[in-house]
Amino acid sequence: MPHTPDRHAIRGSYVTFCANPFTTPDALVLEEDGLIIMEHGRITQCGPYATLSPLLGDNTPLTHYPDCLISAGFIDAHVHYPQISAIASWGEQLLPWLEQYIFPTEAEFADVDVARRTARLFLSELLRNGTTTAAVYCTVHPQSVDAFFEESARLGTRMIAGKVLMDRNCPPNLQDTAQSGYDQSAALIARWHGRDRQLYAVTPRFAITSTPEQLELAGTLFQHTPGLYMQTHLAENLDEIAAVRSLFPNRSSYLDVYAKAGLDGPRAIFGHAIHMAEHDFAHCHHSGCTLAHCPTSNLFLGSGAFALFDALKPTRPVHVALGTDVGAGTSLSLLATMGEAYKVSLMAGDTRLSAAQALWLATAGAARALHLHDHIGLIAPGMEADLCVMDPAATPLMAQRSARCTSLAERLFTLMVLGDDRAIRATWANGRLVHARAETQADTAAHTG
Repeated sequence: MPHTPDRHAIRGSYVTFCANPFTTPDALVLEEDGLIIMEHGRITQCGPYATLSPLLGDNTPLTHYPDCLISAGFIDAHVHYPQISAIASWGEQLLPWLEQYIFPTEAEFADVDVARRTARLFLSELLRNGTTTAAVYCTVHPQSVDAFFEESARLGTRMIAGKVLMDRNCPPNLQDTAQSGYDQSAALIARWHGRDRQLYAVTPRFAITSTPEQLELAGTLFQHTPGLYMQTHLAENLDEIAAVRSLFPNRSSYLDVYAKAGLDGPRAIFGHAIHMAEHDFAHCHHSGCTLAHCPTSNLFLGSGAFALFDALKPTRPVHVALGTDVGAGTSLSLLATMGEAYKVSLMAGDTRLSAAQALWLATAGAARALHLHDHIGLIAPGMEADLCVMDPAATPLMAQRSARCTSLAERLFTLMVLGDDRAIRATWANGRLVHARAETQADTAAHTG
């Protein structure tokens, strides 16, 4: 079989899902010695190496990852790329934290060179952490969106992103108007939505920083453009909720502010959603909204504990995916985020998040929540070839603990409790190797010690 530059194969143990592990036992499938054949950015064949290896012929490049665990690429449902420069800023809750650290950082993105440099760094860090798709907030500046999508298109990653909308309660140098925000967003949608794996999200920051007029125009954009996304923040902090109540006294809840503006429904992503009533969850279920659970951010700012299993109540389950929420979040690693989600599940109730459930929230479940399940989130023929290669022995401590694991569940749990970017051996996006971990002395010790 002749080799083309767009054909490649990788060999190793891989995991994928045959069902939702929150509702179905044994939903996680392991292929101990698997082969994944990729061509023109898609998976064409996957299964046992012994069965599929004759399909390789003599000219298909094959990369072997022994002693690793391959998954679909991770999906981050809520993250701010400009805030990577303000990560680990000490000592404030949400509203003063925005004023003291975030707004000054985002003002720097008036300079397109700052936007380009930060987009390169941010996307490189995502790939180093095994994340191949994310729902990303840019800044109020249209050039911040162009810079982000240009770099994502160069890398071949599937990303969702949008220009932040803020026409009140923010510094003048970060303020647009209802009309200019609409016009700039419409131009960006025309330029980027559906091009080179890029998808656009209408992005009002949150109800505090948008007038009713801006929210209504954002809803018009969202409702009248096929396949468009909407992302914003919801019920993250008690002071924030009180401020929204004072600004919108005629609305029955924080979520109702968005619903009345047409900003709910499928492909609407609400970040945090910590302080939710039952009627809010029910509304999200019936309208098809997605909630982005951001455990490291919520712990860092002291915002509260997201009630994951309340959101997923079997009688009216809500779509949920994980988000890192950098810069309030403390890591771009979805492995680390899974580990924190486990701890938060204990704080919020009596149900413990399993390793398979955590992985679902970062892969197949996230893809379903974002209505991308026909494209990403699984290892299966026809899916886009976005893959994450995890190394359970990435550090001496992980190697020692992994050697004692007797089940797949244990191996995954060890990865999500002890793992971070060091545990990502390689990342593939659109059928191309886009990150490979450099071998270090620590790697050598981990694999030989």
